[in-house]
Amino acid sequence: MYIGELTDPKIPATLKKLVYSYPGHLDSADENHLYWKDGSVMVYDDGIKNKPHDEMLDNPDIEDMLSQNYVKGDQWEIPPPENFEPGRIRYEPFFLKMYGNNSAEVRNKLVNVKWTDGSVVKFSKVNGASDSLEKVIKELKQLPSEFDKYLVNPGGTFVWRNIAETSRLSNHSFGTAIDINTKYTDYWQWSKNLKYANRIPIEIVNIFKSTDLSGEGNGIIMINCILSTDRNCYNRLYLQSNFNDFLFLNFSDDSF
Repeated sequence: MYIGELTDPKIPATLKKLVYSYPGHLDSADENHLYWKDGSVMVYDDGIKNKPHDEMLDNPDIEDMLSQNYVKGDQWEIPPPENFEPGRIRYEPFFLKMYGNNSAEVRNKLVNVKWTDGSVVKFSKVNGASDSLEKVIKELKQLPSEFDKYLVNPGGTFVWRNIAETSRLSNHSFGTAIDINTKYTDYWQWSKNLKYANRIPIEIVNIFKSTDLSGEGNGIIMINCILSTDRNCYNRLYLQSNFNDFLFLNFSDDSF
């Protein structure tokens, strides 16, 4: 079965979208398997139903990773529902295979990108992620100077490490994440009251929302703070490059 022949109604819609979004890496799918161009096969649904949210974070399958839909535009709930955090559930083998199995492999796929303040950051070139970031930067630089304080002194990009207090790799490990100025981050471990907060101007959000990150109209953005029972409160801005590549901005990655 080839990409253009994913017509079997038994194939989950999200799995079809995943294949269509990564034509350089993925070959095809059936109702419960994802086939890579190099012959590798990944299971879509591990058969475990009704997983608690924490279990989906720690032991997800591809189905879990794609289980939450992004809210387009600015019509999301404020604050969002508990445990609504698309992008946080990640099937790690998928990212390891695509971006690099270790620090050295990821480093070989990084390129230099000049940020808005002139500093240079490292970012993955896989799937055009670095090109997408440059598009965003170009638009951000057109903003009035009053927005500079949110963009200067970026917190960093590539660091191969686990998310704090977990065994899960941070998205920074793959060179697909950038923290903007953390001075304006309302991170739950820094907060005294754990109430919803956001200090990122909508003008910055709109630039990410209006930028076509994948070349196929798949640039999606959300900004929110999520407060859940496991203390996961974030002030985060993230966007999608292709289908499931995320550029996370303005959060302390202890939670990602």
